[in-house]
Amino acid sequence: MTQPEPLTHARIDLRRFDRNLAVVRGRVAPAETMFVVKNDAYAHGVDVLVPRAARAGIRWFGALDVETALRLRALVGGSARVFAWLLSARDDLGAATEGGIDLGVGDRAVLEAAASAATDRPVRVHLKIDTGLNRNGVRAEQWPFFVARAAQLQSEGRIRVEGIWSHISEASDRDDDDARRLFDESLVAAEGVGLAPEYRHLAASAASFLRPEFRYDMVRIGAFVYGISPSGGPHEPELGITPVMSLRTRVVEVRSGEAILPIGAWHGVPSAAAGLVPVGAGGRRHTVVRIERDWMSVNAGGLLRQDDEVVLFGPGDDGEPTATEWAEAVGTIGEEIVVNVDRRIPRIYR
Repeated sequence: MTQPEPLTHARIDLRRFDRNLAVVRGRVAPAETMFVVKNDAYAHGVDVLVPRAARAGIRWFGALDVETALRLRALVGGSARVFAWLLSARDDLGAATEGGIDLGVGDRAVLEAAASAATDRPVRVHLKIDTGLNRNGVRAEQWPFFVARAAQLQSEGRIRVEGIWSHISEASDRDDDDARRLFDESLVAAEGVGLAPEYRHLAASAASFLRPEFRYDMVRIGAFVYGISPSGGPHEPELGITPVMSLRTRVVEVRSGEAILPIGAWHGVPSAAAGLVPVGAGGRRHTVVRIERDWMSVNAGGLLRQDDEVVLFGPGDDGEPTATEWAEAVGTIGEEIVVNVDRRIPRIYR
């Protein structure tokens, strides 16, 4: 017998996830797809989605930190590569090395710490050039010295430079073009000291979809696999993706023309969205009136009744907006909307 769904839950549609993954891989091929799973797979659940992606043929997974990377390694075994990039020299790089983790190295201290963690095999590293985003990475003026030291450590058998990479802002084509020029210059400098990395990766979701020249050997994609489009567009239909998560609850009371829902700011619903976004129910949209700490109300419109299901955000099947629409209403990005959904809210996989 099918168990009843919790009153409030996040539904994760696995078929939509599969389709998004296939769309992403087809769009960026022949570049490799690195599936980024930071923040517990954008709050969708690493333990479920990572093995599923591995079975679908994903060979690279991206994590922020060593702890998450080792968790991914346990999920995928030795059949895939795992990349961790938010590192410091104080992290347990020895455990990462033992786990066969590829390390994103963006400063000299981490490079030296990684080399010191080598045992009977070199540590796999990807050297990061700062192309203007200032999200760690080696500054251009220090890059020649940095790659020269990396080449020396590689010749000693302590590291193996597997990749060169960076982040870009995706704020404007002009900024991104400038970043790509600097990235290309960094590749030439690395080759000049004898480095020949197999992987060059610069682009995340938006640039990898819209600008083929940014794909190089591999792209790092998170949001689009979960069906989350950039705030300000292009939106999901234009990209060929659909949201995987829908946040659902039920009406617990109707009073004075408002339907009361048992979810609020404490559960991750942005209180600033009151009056700016609708929710969906039965194919119709109902305006959000108030968002309090542990409840919210929407305009019942004479249609909503107690126990009716209401969808705050999702793919739109019940008339609801997407997470990106919520994000645009409050001046943030769609990833923040889904990542902030309280972890105590059950995830139901279908």
